Amino acid sequence: MLATGAAGALSTLGLPAFAADADAAWPGKIIKMVVAFPAGGPTDTAARIVSQKLGERLGVSIMVDNRPGASGSIGTATFIKLPADGNTLSMFGMPALLAPLLYGNNAYDVEKDFMCVATVYDLPMAIVVNPTVMPGVDSVQTLIAQAKAAKTPLNYTSSGAGSFGHLAMEQLKDLGKFDMQHVPYRGSAPAVTDLLGGQLGIMFADVVAALPHIKSGKLRAIAVSSARANVLLPGVKTVSAQGFPNFDFDSWGGLIAPLGTPASVVTRINKELADILSKDKEVQEKLVNAGAIAAYQPAEAMRKRLAADRARWTKIAKDKNISAL
Repeated sequence: MLATGAAGALSTLGLPAFAADADAAWPGKIIKMVVAFPAGGPTDTAARIVSQKLGERLGVSIMVDNRPGASGSIGTATFIKLPADGNTLSMFGMPALLAPLLYGNNAYDVEKDFMCVATVYDLPMAIVVNPTVMPGVDSVQTLIAQAKAAKTPLNYTSSGAGSFGHLAMEQLKDLGKFDMQHVPYRGSAPAVTDLLGGQLGIMFADVVAALPHIKSGKLRAIAVSSARANVLLPGVKTVSAQGFPNFDFDSWGGLIAPLGTPASVVTRINKELADILSKDKEVQEKLVNAGAIAAYQPAEAMRKRLAADRARWTKIAKDKNISAL
């Protein structure tokens, strides 16, 4: 009777009756949080940290469902077809931004095929070197000097072809007018393993992957991607401060919902995320320990950021003919 009465009231206001039914059924006992990346990675880690607090505030359990593959495009393509009832959400990571372009699969359009809820975290990046392999490299300028002096191109690695580490280094190469050869890996973990082993000397890495080894002294951070990264690596200069003022970026992630999810549900989740990410010191500390930074922005700001980054990185990928195939 309550749901019917509410639906009738909404009808008199000119609002669709199904909105009341959706609200009455939300949240369910369990909310599914789809993560289109492997367990243990930065997107998965952030999803689990935030889901615990969000679930407590909503009074439900939030189950993380990992559906990795093709840089996030497989899980994201599946997610956009799931019910838009507010009980299915996804933590969207930046590798999935360019995945349709890099894999040529047109699995989804990031500006049309889902709803933005809010940004959740920034994922700073750093240029790191193996100090045994590259003993004289302690800055961007010494790296460039060594690259220019090398008889054959130096090798650098990233978490994969078309990854943000790959695209960022390609942009720096253009700005600094030097060359290096990219050696892609399938994920940050194996790339860092071979970097530690000395098979390669240079990597543009997610701080989350490199931080423990930087702290131990096994890797040396010579630059960070943005000023925000100083929270994680105090004292390490930005690329911008080392002669490239237009170089400033972080990878990042945010919460998305299927198209058609009730606006009231999106508004409520947005409000809770704002409180969690802006005020909850425990969550902020957990994210920092994982190599990420709590970074709340509302839905419209997230949508604009997504569009801007898509344009920026698509241009670099096309100019450099970068593909994951």
